[in-house]
Amino acid sequence: MIKSFRGLLADGGQDTIRLSTNNGLTGYKIKKFDIINNVPGTLDHESVVKIYTREQTTIDGTVNFEDGGLLGVAFRSGDATSNNYPEDITVIFDNTVFNQDVFITHKEVSGNAALMNYYLELEQVKLDLGEATVATLKDMRGTE
Repeated sequence: MIKSFRGLLADGGQDTIRLSTNNGLTGYKIKKFDIINNVPGTLDHESVVKIYTREQTTIDGTVNFEDGGLLGVAFRSGDATSNNYPEDITVIFDNTVFNQDVFITHKEVSGNAALMNYYLELEQVKLDLGEATVATLKDMRGTE
């Protein structure tokens, strides 16, 4: 089963996607993650949107693949004069299974206050008790 979520984040914003269950036997994998500016083609922007397994106290544009709590990141840039920006990219760690809430952050790194839409698809997977325990501990610790 696929569950989808969408939202609009301000610069420095963070959304919580509620996923945790009473028994933790339902896990999730990211299947799709897309972002788009709320006014495409009309505002200069360079935005970093990230998905984490734990709430972030600092919202920044730094990308560190060694962070065990990072599940995915998207970078989107645009220009009001329609210049080409070939560095738009999305990376998701689609083999990571988690069973707790996830957090989506947005940082506009060029200094403009652009708003960013996101669309997230998660695939539900059944976990046995051992897998659920491991997934929960990983999510709590933010490790791989």
